[in-house]
Amino acid sequence: MVRLLIASSKGGSGKSTLAANLAAAFAVAGKNTALVDTDPQGSSLHWCQRRPDLVPGVLGIDGTRRHWDRGLPPDTQRLIIDTPAGIRPAEVEALLEHADVLIVPVLPSAFDLEAAAAFLAAVGELPRVRRGKVPVALVANRMKPWTRLSQEGLERIRALGHPLVAELRDSSAYAVLAGLGKGVFDYESEQARSHQDSLAPLLKWIKKFA
Repeated sequence: MVRLLIASSKGGSGKSTLAANLAAAFAVAGKNTALVDTDPQGSSLHWCQRRPDLVPGVLGIDGTRRHWDRGLPPDTQRLIIDTPAGIRPAEVEALLEHADVLIVPVLPSAFDLEAAAAFLAAVGELPRVRRGKVPVALVANRMKPWTRLSQEGLERIRALGHPLVAELRDSSAYAVLAGLGKGVFDYESEQARSHQDSLAPLLKWIKKFA
């Protein structure tokens, strides 16, 4: 099983959107996939429940319940843990016990970059991260490559001390598909493939831990 923890202290960074699209990618690839939602708002859990019958299912697990891991099927091949905004280092540390990698989405704005830097500094002091037991990867999210803000933000993300493994463009398609319980990997259109290509480097990086 490959276990992914997606976390950021900043709200609106796209954690749930990233979690849902990774879950869809794994499910479409034929992997038994579970998505654990530790956010009381339950966005990822509701996404799992909305998935239509015509696309591969993703098991949604309420991560706000104690011992949620006991309900995880033994044949699970991919586990994704989504987290709430404002998560504290101690909460991250507890979830790292269930993770092989930590993925942190970062937006290019000054506020988001400052929050990401502080979060990564705190997470970097956690024993499992400090000892290299759980590697950290960054995902630049909601990028507008044609703007100076995104270009400068990308350079600052690269300087945060962890590998930048994917750059995702700003697109309303993610929100539209989330409302349908779907992800970009549930489609074969040209537009969907362009978003799939953006996520491909992250999926390739994750394969290292399979």
